[in-house]
Amino acid sequence: MLPDPVTIAAAAPIPSLVLAVVRSDGYGTERVDTGGSGFGVITQHTPGKNGNRHYVKMTWTKDATNPYTGLVQKQTATVSMSVSRPSFGFTDTDCVDFIEALRDYLFDTEVTPLRIIQMQS
Repeated sequence: MLPDPVTIAAAAPIPSLVLAVVRSDGYGTERVDTGGSGFGVITQHTPGKNGNRHYVKMTWTKDATNPYTGLVQKQTATVSMSVSRPSFGFTDTDCVDFIEALRDYLFDTEVTPLRIIQMQS
């Protein structure tokens, strides 16, 4: 199990996060930032007959003003990653390298997270 809490360094404009476990079972955890920033992380591991699936989702909840009504409403954004690993043929190193390839693709100067959220593909 990961340490409790997990501390993430600040990367402006995101503050440093101290993510503590609020729910745990044999297949994953839910963590929330103890600083009340509205950030949380859900990690799930699902065993299957053809391999295992690992899923990580970060949420960010904040109060935002609805531009149509002027009312302040709670809004939640999510970012997630899923790794499906067959029961054979892929080592731990293969899977780590594969995840890093996704990260490298996303942060490549020709791709970038900004272009992704601007609906470019």
